[in-house]
Amino acid sequence: MEHTVIFQPSGRRGKVPEGTTILDAARKLGVGIEAVCGEKMVCGKCRVKVMEGKFAKDGITSSMVHLSAHAAKEKKILKADEVKEGIRLACATEVGGDVLLFVPEASRAGEQVVRKAAGKIKVRLNPAVRKYYVELPIPSLEDPLGDFERLKNALQEKHDLKKLSIDFGVLKVLPDILRKAEWNVTVTVWQNSEVIRVEPGKEEVNIGLAVDIGSTTVAGYLTDLNTGEVLTTESMMNPQVRYGDDVMSRITHCMLNEETGLKELQTTIIDGLNTIIKKATNKVGRQPEDISEMTIVGNTAMHHILLGINPEFMGVAPFTPALHESIDIKAERLGIHMLPTGNIHILPIEAGFVGADNVGCLLADTPYKRDEMTLFIDIGTNGELNLGNKDKIISSSCATGPALEGAQIEYGMRAAPGAIEKIKIDPDTYEAKYKVIGDDRWSDGKTNMQTKGICGSGILDGIAEMFLAGIIKKNGQINTGIQSPRIRKGAKGIDEYVVAWSHETSIGEDVSITLKDVRAIQLAKGAIYAGCIIMMRKLGIDKFDRLIIAGAFGSHINKLSAMAIGMFPDCHIDKVKSIGNAAGDGARIALLNVNKRKEANKIARKVKYIELGLEEDFNDRFSEAMQFPHMFTKFPHLEGIVPAEPQEVA
Repeated sequence: MEHTVIFQPSGRRGKVPEGTTILDAARKLGVGIEAVCGEKMVCGKCRVKVMEGKFAKDGITSSMVHLSAHAAKEKKILKADEVKEGIRLACATEVGGDVLLFVPEASRAGEQVVRKAAGKIKVRLNPAVRKYYVELPIPSLEDPLGDFERLKNALQEKHDLKKLSIDFGVLKVLPDILRKAEWNVTVTVWQNSEVIRVEPGKEEVNIGLAVDIGSTTVAGYLTDLNTGEVLTTESMMNPQVRYGDDVMSRITHCMLNEETGLKELQTTIIDGLNTIIKKATNKVGRQPEDISEMTIVGNTAMHHILLGINPEFMGVAPFTPALHESIDIKAERLGIHMLPTGNIHILPIEAGFVGADNVGCLLADTPYKRDEMTLFIDIGTNGELNLGNKDKIISSSCATGPALEGAQIEYGMRAAPGAIEKIKIDPDTYEAKYKVIGDDRWSDGKTNMQTKGICGSGILDGIAEMFLAGIIKKNGQINTGIQSPRIRKGAKGIDEYVVAWSHETSIGEDVSITLKDVRAIQLAKGAIYAGCIIMMRKLGIDKFDRLIIAGAFGSHINKLSAMAIGMFPDCHIDKVKSIGNAAGDGARIALLNVNKRKEANKIARKVKYIELGLEEDFNDRFSEAMQFPHMFTKFPHLEGIVPAEPQEVA
């Protein structure tokens, strides 16, 4: 008997025989788990968390009872609270039923590659948090003025700061700090109005953190507020993926677990942010308390969950968020390990399914200030679309699903060493060659490339190449009339194309692209294309001047491959530009210039949101866009590249 095992956050899934250990299942599916003791149950490095409950989207019910009982050695290693939380040792635990497992970061052998590097931004430095050095007159019987009033007077006299307040926590320690510092201190002031820190002597270090909380990944940019320089970038897979790949799965988790669901998700993301803070500050030799402000962007669900706001009402019409405006909150209120009195600024929300991350994208690219008509696509687990210029901008959101990030694909995985990220197929021989993350070589069919699976950019590349070579027909069917050993029926009876033979992989089996995978990409690209077309119709245009692709996935896809399968409307390829993690760039802009926060609030209200699901012809446009590159629309800029109709081969 075989059972389904799903590993998060890699997204790898498959069936393994009953009695297989979790560690062996991980190896079979290409999931790296530390096991430095050679499975002797002494190192404790292979900890995994068993997720309990029914996971409707994955089609399984995961339970601790689906695993073998705790071994005596395992009980000695695991703490009582770990056992209670569902932690098991992968090397000691056998599979006896369907199970979904979360592999903590400390247990992962191959660190996930989260591609969210900081982009180049142009912004005038005007941070909300500034530091001021002052030398105070020493109090005496003739001058017994209170410590805070004395501090205020000095700041007004030297730096023209007026009407200052002070955080109560800072006030409590102010007398001790002033006297130990002999009345010479550096004062951290937020918004020229509130004292949030007092340090002895002269301290010039002033750092902040800009964070992009995506459904799949989280990226933090530790930034020098004095210079605007990014000191370091730290990123991770969003630890909430253990509760579901997409936004709706997490909202559903909150709804089905009224007592604990929201708190679990909130605690999980806050723990993730604290991990990013600790790693980032360690890299530059600072302490978490040195971070005096944080700006955050994320979709509306991520926003609500972080703040502990019930996201349930965004999951049902009319998809109303708790608030649209930006919000400022003390770090200590959320349990985020930075300066406790420091400020967390969360950018505003546009609509239920278009959040602060989209506002960040708009801040970074500023289409609302341009004459050119811009189509802006931020591709992730959800796709956010913007269209317009300085006269008018509209936005929409479409559920692209996790397939574009490698999840729910037969051999899919997120970007990590061993993932195929680029594919080329010879249209004459139908032979494939590919590159994996962590290796600059192209495969030669002989060398073991240590291949584990295929990430999002690889699956899109592969399907585009299959279409261009005639292996995939216009309707998405695999052309089984082609005589090639790479085209076959897989073990599950599903047509597939083999990209890597078993001797090229580290998982001991062929890595292929199946008909089911093709369908998943068709659904994703069809939703994006249909959204673009409807938005263009809303503005009464049939072409645009710029096409901007943002997001970690969007930054690494082959633009020609994306157009070849019809992910976006036809245009000259020179009009297409990838700009990286624009949402994160927008968060940095808001961190470095307080006036941009006001601009963000104006943008969020200026943009008109279009609910695609309410458009009466959305399903028709979506169905037409399912074909490659489209059922009817011609793509003149791809003439000579894309076959009008892949030919049947007898």
